[in-house]
Amino acid sequence: MADWVKVAGSLSAISAGSRTTVWGVNSASAIYRYTNYDGSPWINIPGALSDIGAASDGTVWGVNSGNQIYRYTGDQSTTNWLGISGSLVRIDAGSRTNVWGVDSAGGIYRYTNHDANPWLKIPGSLSDIGAAADGTVWGVNSANRVYRYTGDQDPSDPWADVNGSLKRIAVGSRTNVWGVDPAGSIYRYTNNDASGGNPWIKIPGTATDIAAGADGTVWHINTSGDIYRYTGDQPS
Repeated sequence: MADWVKVAGSLSAISAGSRTTVWGVNSASAIYRYTNYDGSPWINIPGALSDIGAASDGTVWGVNSGNQIYRYTGDQSTTNWLGISGSLVRIDAGSRTNVWGVDSAGGIYRYTNHDANPWLKIPGSLSDIGAAADGTVWGVNSANRVYRYTGDQDPSDPWADVNGSLKRIAVGSRTNVWGVDPAGSIYRYTNNDASGGNPWIKIPGTATDIAAGADGTVWHINTSGDIYRYTGDQPS
């Protein structure tokens, strides 16, 4: 796969805020941070999570198998993770102030930037969500329909339906949106909702989860837990 370089390790979920901020969790809920060195790529971070969201500014959030929510504080204190009230099954962080999640019933929540009353419920129903540093948010629902958040432009209709069928979605920026369909095929957004009726370009490879950073960085993992970084935008 010329478009992807394999990186040693095994993960079940991955998130990338930028080239130097990549985090993942494995099937045993162990947490790993990328070292920025493929020769010894991962450092284990204490804790246990089932999903993780990493932002370009270094912000990291996660949820565990009990749907408890945590924010990473290991760069600020001796405590690696600070518990935040609420219950989520998927979470993503675009920045310190752009954190979104979905709960087990498909409810959508946006972080208020205030831990004492942390979540604002947003109308709609999603099964996965992606949030970017520039405020861009996309989601997919249990029927694999694709949506882009427009609630900052039209509160009466907060989600624009985008053609396609995806099970996982990742958003690095308005122009760096990637997804995985139910069959594991990988797609990149063309930045044109109406382009020939299909706003997605198929990229070689198969994945179960995908990560997109603000700087164009993209990673994915497959059914075997193998880890890949996108190099299709670089000279071969």
